[in-house]
Amino acid sequence: MLRVRKSAVGWAVALALTAAGLTPASPAAARPQPAPTIDWRPCAEDSSAECGTLSLPVDWNRPRGERFDLSLARRVAKPATREGTLIFGPGGPGDSGVDRVVNGSSRFSDDLRARFDIVSFDPRGTGDSHPVVCARDLLARQPQLIAGQAQFDAVLADNALLRADCRARTGSLYDHVDTTSAARDLDAVRAALGERQLTFHGSSYGTLLGQRYAELYPHRVRAMVLEATMDHSVDTRAFLDSQAVTAEGAFDEFVAWCARSTVCALHGRDFRAIWAGLHERAERGLLTDPDRAGVALAPFELSRLAHKKLYDTWRWPGLAEWLGRMDAPTAVRSEGRSTGDAVAPYPFAVFCQDWSLPVRDYREYAGHLRRAARLAPDLRYPPALFALVTCLGTPMPVANPQHRLRVHTDVPLLLAATVHDPASGYGWARTVARQLGRHGALLTYQGWGHGSYSSSPCAERAVDSYLIDQVVPARGASCPAVEPEV
Repeated sequence: MLRVRKSAVGWAVALALTAAGLTPASPAAARPQPAPTIDWRPCAEDSSAECGTLSLPVDWNRPRGERFDLSLARRVAKPATREGTLIFGPGGPGDSGVDRVVNGSSRFSDDLRARFDIVSFDPRGTGDSHPVVCARDLLARQPQLIAGQAQFDAVLADNALLRADCRARTGSLYDHVDTTSAARDLDAVRAALGERQLTFHGSSYGTLLGQRYAELYPHRVRAMVLEATMDHSVDTRAFLDSQAVTAEGAFDEFVAWCARSTVCALHGRDFRAIWAGLHERAERGLLTDPDRAGVALAPFELSRLAHKKLYDTWRWPGLAEWLGRMDAPTAVRSEGRSTGDAVAPYPFAVFCQDWSLPVRDYREYAGHLRRAARLAPDLRYPPALFALVTCLGTPMPVANPQHRLRVHTDVPLLLAATVHDPASGYGWARTVARQLGRHGALLTYQGWGHGSYSSSPCAERAVDSYLIDQVVPARGASCPAVEPEV
């Protein structure tokens, strides 16, 4: 079986189309076969962490059929203080939970690491867990934006070729990388670890995994944190609109910070005029990326890269400096994309099995573009638009379609939400909280960035108290903003 080294993909998109009448599989039907013990060994990159694999069914409806190896990692708590296992659900789709444990376990507080073994994994179809792989030249054909019905039709045809190629290269797992299948994997991991109930912290796309698990196995949830949660109930229009508003709001906050902070390289200048000028140059093909000499930046790519740098407030000074360097015109040299039969991992295949984003024709697509530009006049091409392009023509119904949550856990799920999150909008968290009702609790961080646990000591304390002692924050609980550190 072809193996591809894991890669972390920071897709910050989230998701669409209400699917009426969906009935989740019952816990009895979804119960995995008895799981073998994970053979833990020192990780090659860092022997202080342990790595292992767990053999799981490709298709949970055929548990005795073809199998694949799920890649995992853990850091063990000290025996004197250990109380159990905390499983982390990585974002993306495509972020590596193995890398998070081996190289980034400092994300969790000393108290959590003392009480819990920290375990995570590369979700099926990503990283080292039988990754979806496709021909690089077919992946390179995907445009960032579509211009005209002819190109719309070409994208439909190319996407069909891409799906067939990915399936041929990846094998049958390609059709089973949805988050419902991943939730059943998660329960198998819980069982293999010997945990009677699940203690879980999901971040960004990992919150979909937590939500689905809580629907399938409500009485197996001990405690579950959903940080920067996504709303898996919205249709195409609501998905795009909420993403546009969220991105623009975060951009506005960055502009306001630049106006008040002398650390900002563009402090005291007309920031929006500079940004508009960069966009105009990008539209004419005259803008280059100062970090990649001679590489032209199209308007969509300019917006995408700027948006990504809004994820962490410590990146804000660098974003201002990057934009300032681009403010001086430079020569453009277009670099061609690699072609041929080389393959590349394609973790975004997960997204297209979790979300239905139908677009009938170019006329409807163009309407979405115009509306996004009105809602986000600065970041007029929100990265979420790419989801429409890459998933265009996906056969319906998708494996894990959008629906309103139906969760009936014994303990409320904790939603840790950031008011000015650039990717998972605060509105999503509020909507998910309403869907959960008494089975959910919302903790609001009044600051900035994609996530709150690592940004706010107040949020960290509340999350730790919930995970360790199952103390649920009071209704309306809020943590004050922490001004960006520079």
